[in-house]
Amino acid sequence: KIKEEHFMPAFTEGMKEHSAEIEKIANDSAAATFDNTLAALEKSGRLLDRASRAFDALTSANTTDNFQKMQEDLAPKLSAHNDEMYLNEKLFKRIDTIYQQREKLNLEPEAKKLAEYYYEKFVMRGANLSDSNKAKLKKLNEEEALLTTKFSNQLLGAAKNAALVVDTKEELDGLSDEELAAAGAAAKDAGKEGKYLLKIINTTQQPLLQNLNNRETRKKLFEASWNRAERSDSNDTRQNILRLAKIRIDKANLLGFPTYAAWKLQDQVAKNPQAVQSLFAKLVPAATAKANAEAQELKAFKAKQNDTTALEPWDWNYYSEKVRKEKYDLDENQIKPYFVVDSVMQNGVFYAATQLYGITFKARTDISVYNPDVKVFEVFYHDSTAMALLYLDYYKRDNKNGGAWMNNFVDQSKLLGTKPVIVNVFNYAKPAGGGPALISWDDVTTLFHEFGHSLHGLFANQTYPSLSGTAVARDFVEMPSQFNEHWALDSSVLKNYAKHYKTGEAMPQALIDKIKNAATFNQGYGFTEILAASNLDMQWHSLTAKDSAVTDVDAFEKQALEKTKLFISYVPPRYRSSYFLHIWSNGYSAGYYAYTWSEMLDNDAFAWFKENGGLTRANGQRFRDMILSKGNTEDLSKMYREFRGKEPSITPLLENRGLIEEKPTIVKAKI
Repeated sequence: KIKEEHFMPAFTEGMKEHSAEIEKIANDSAAATFDNTLAALEKSGRLLDRASRAFDALTSANTTDNFQKMQEDLAPKLSAHNDEMYLNEKLFKRIDTIYQQREKLNLEPEAKKLAEYYYEKFVMRGANLSDSNKAKLKKLNEEEALLTTKFSNQLLGAAKNAALVVDTKEELDGLSDEELAAAGAAAKDAGKEGKYLLKIINTTQQPLLQNLNNRETRKKLFEASWNRAERSDSNDTRQNILRLAKIRIDKANLLGFPTYAAWKLQDQVAKNPQAVQSLFAKLVPAATAKANAEAQELKAFKAKQNDTTALEPWDWNYYSEKVRKEKYDLDENQIKPYFVVDSVMQNGVFYAATQLYGITFKARTDISVYNPDVKVFEVFYHDSTAMALLYLDYYKRDNKNGGAWMNNFVDQSKLLGTKPVIVNVFNYAKPAGGGPALISWDDVTTLFHEFGHSLHGLFANQTYPSLSGTAVARDFVEMPSQFNEHWALDSSVLKNYAKHYKTGEAMPQALIDKIKNAATFNQGYGFTEILAASNLDMQWHSLTAKDSAVTDVDAFEKQALEKTKLFISYVPPRYRSSYFLHIWSNGYSAGYYAYTWSEMLDNDAFAWFKENGGLTRANGQRFRDMILSKGNTEDLSKMYREFRGKEPSITPLLENRGLIEEKPTIVKAKI
């Protein structure tokens, strides 16, 4: 029922209502109390929140030209509206009063945490600045909001325009019939009937590179990806990036910090950039050594094939797939027929959640969706009580951002009486002619990953929406999602979902063993490309005022990678600066390291499961009670220590990546 034309009036009215509510709270003549200030803030802005959540979901997953124009119109207005609240002196005084008295007010633990949350949030957003500096900050925030929105829209256009058009079937030798049909259908949709169109996904490397026998086609596809946002047209993001980097330096300096990273990390688990660099210092040598050893294997294999060319990035996936076949007798095309996206989701992801947490799922066909491909499921507690709705949006579209993500349409909150409504969005190739959507092993783990975020939102059990579910630090929020990936390879789960799309037969044990044996294959490359991207992010956001004269994005990128010993010609970063959506538009600025920090936690948590009997209902309940249901109501480091019984160790991460040899697992007896 919500149409495009409804959003601007809803935002206008929502901001008006919220401003009135903020003014009423700030100017209350009664002394500041938790209820008349903080609880009142939690109840405020409901219309604006509802409009924003629907709008953000649609603009990222199903946008239009009108939506993109609205985004750019709204960005500075919403930024100014947020500053109106965070820089309101009277409001901050009331928050400060409660914060200073929080130990004496006999607040419930969650209420005390909310008092700390608001105080820290307001201080970080400039509440203690002078009036003149507040005015400067407002201008910087407005410009940053506009440019981050512009970057997202530029990148969507850049990816669409960079799609590779191929004239003949021969140039695509190595692709499956299904992949060829999808490429032909994509070309037809783009008005290029009779040709083939290979769409660009968000990462540097493209999945089709592993199967394309024609080296020139591989090179063209890689270069289309690598140069997508550097084509000297309206979608070239580089000038936008330079300005965003400068704005963030200026913001950090205004707020009393030498770098944007130092400002951004103060409320994260890591606390400061030095802690992040310390973690990377332990990981980079192991990752790059493994990547270089893998490169030697690929070079030796190439030589056996009489390929005397230098190893290039567009060769890596192609030859690593061949080495994997030779070394482990595992062919991606051999396992794909067992991975039908719906089966993986319902018989794998949902099944594991039922075994661990007791929740069940029921398809709903009576609920409206924003695109015909979207599916809806109702989620039930173990006692069959309705707990949430889950939307699934599987397929790539030209009007959808790249990657995969989870969003809440509605947050859980006891104060507001709301239950979670969650969407998981993916970018899998839609099969031509309505056939089964066969996905890769990486795609399988992505389904488990995003649903891990959903579990964090589904099990939220908070009073206050600001602390609910996934509203935690960036370097903790990825822990539940990455932890959930481990169940994809659990024997009982894998056998339940890995069934041949034609015969319905379960994947043979011999093939399962091959997948497990190959689990650490190519991990040096995979980890190095992630660390390279993480370090690029940290280098951009560690620029100081004296460094702010950077004028060449590509030169800076190369220097940043060389500085951190992550410049390897055949291992490009997972995201190049010019199309790094996470850090320039999606809130992961100075935060992409969070995936690696969380990976340390998720592997350490899974080690606890292995030590205590693995996938059991009791273990799932403990994880739900001590982690997934807590939201941001406790200190996150303390929360994790209480679950694990000790500080997290980096060893399980290194073992899981195959960077060190795994020790035998000791399973404790259950009494």
